[in-house]
Amino acid sequence: MKRILLKLSGEALAGEKKTGFDEATVVGVAKQVKQLVDDGIQVGIVIGGGNFWRGRSSENIDRTKADQIGMLATIMNCIYVSEIFRSVGMMTNILTPFECGSFTKLFSKDRANKYFEKGQVVFFAGGTGHPYFSTDTGVVLRAVEVEAEVILLAKAIDGVYDSDPKENPNAVKFDEISIDEVVAKNLQVVDMTASILARDNKMPMWVFGLNEENSIVNTVQGNFKGTKVTV
Repeated sequence: MKRILLKLSGEALAGEKKTGFDEATVVGVAKQVKQLVDDGIQVGIVIGGGNFWRGRSSENIDRTKADQIGMLATIMNCIYVSEIFRSVGMMTNILTPFECGSFTKLFSKDRANKYFEKGQVVFFAGGTGHPYFSTDTGVVLRAVEVEAEVILLAKAIDGVYDSDPKENPNAVKFDEISIDEVVAKNLQVVDMTASILARDNKMPMWVFGLNEENSIVNTVQGNFKGTKVTV
C-alpha cells in the first residue's frame, strides 16, 4: 500500500472512560502509525467526535447547530491526537473544510498531496463542513478525493456482524462482505450516504478492532482479523 485513510473512533480513543481521551491508547495508536510512516506509507487520519458529542441524540438543539458542535469535536480530537503523533516523532498537519484561524489549514487536494509527499500524516478534521453529513461521509469523501487505496475503520468492535453483538450474543461476524450487501442489509458499517459513496467510487473498507494489540500495523501487513468490505 502507498496511501491509506485511517478512521479512528472517538469512543475507542476514550478507552474505558467513554469521554475525553485515554492517553495510553492514543500513544499506542501513534506508535503504530509511525511504523507505517517509517515504511513509506502515506497516512491520512479522520477521527469521529463521539467521545465529546453525539448531536443526533439531542432532542432540544437544532440539527444544524448540533452537527456544527460535532464538527468542532472532531477538530479538538485531531489537534490532540496530532500533538501525540508529533511527540513520538512524526510531522503532521490538520486540514479542515472551513477556516479555523491558525489552528488548522484549509483543505485542498493539492495541499494534502504536498503534505503526503513530505512524509507528513494528514488529519482531515471538521467532516464535510456541512450539517446532515456524518464523519462517515467525510472519511469516504476524503479517501476518494486524495485517491487512497483503502479506508481502515478502527472501531470499538472487531468487524462487521449481521446484528449488534452488544445486544445479540449470537451475532455472526463476516470475514468479507460486499458493499452491495452492506447497503442491502443496512448493516451500518458506515451510514447509508457514506456506503453509497464508497460503492459508487469503488472504495474498499477494512473494519477491525482498535483495541486489539498492534491491530493497525497487523491490518496493513496482512495479518487481518476483521471484516473486508469489498467493492
